Amino acid sequence: MLRKWTLALALSAAVLTVNSQAQAQDTPPFGDPESLAYAAGLWEQMAEYRGWKLTTPVYMGEKPHGNMLRMFSSYVTVGDVARPVIVKESFGGEGVTIKGATDSPDEWLKAITVMLQREPGYDEDNENWFWVKYAPDGSVMKNPKGMQLAGRVAKGAKAGCIACHLSAEGDDYLYFNDSE
Repeated sequence: MLRKWTLALALSAAVLTVNSQAQAQDTPPFGDPESLAYAAGLWEQMAEYRGWKLTTPVYMGEKPHGNMLRMFSSYVTVGDVARPVIVKESFGGEGVTIKGATDSPDEWLKAITVMLQREPGYDEDNENWFWVKYAPDGSVMKNPKGMQLAGRVAKGAKAGCIACHLSAEGDDYLYFNDSE
């Protein structure tokens, strides 16, 4: 009798383990409710990002971020912990100039792309970076397949945020501190 119970418990544990692993694999790495909620909280915390001290002037950009860019860096508090964050404004539109984007940024702003380094264990394979692409109104933008761009964006893909930033010097996923 004890053997039957032991066998039944072992089988139940195996089924639960396989089921939970399957559910974890079914959860997309980005665009899920948890990532979207985190992105909403992050947007609130970075509301005054244009006033941060670490800011670049508007500079010429390249794909996929846009014709002209401006970057900000600081720490924001999300979940009672200060976390490093990089914010990149993307400017575009017919006739956009560096002067125009500098003097009237809201007129030319197309997207705000953010990298925030989350807690250990969030995504150890990718230095725990959380990625999100906001529209100027703070809503999370979508990729061509309709998936909202918040979380581990394009994890495991050959192209996208993580795949591109993997090639940054220093294994830190950041380009702004790389040699030219």
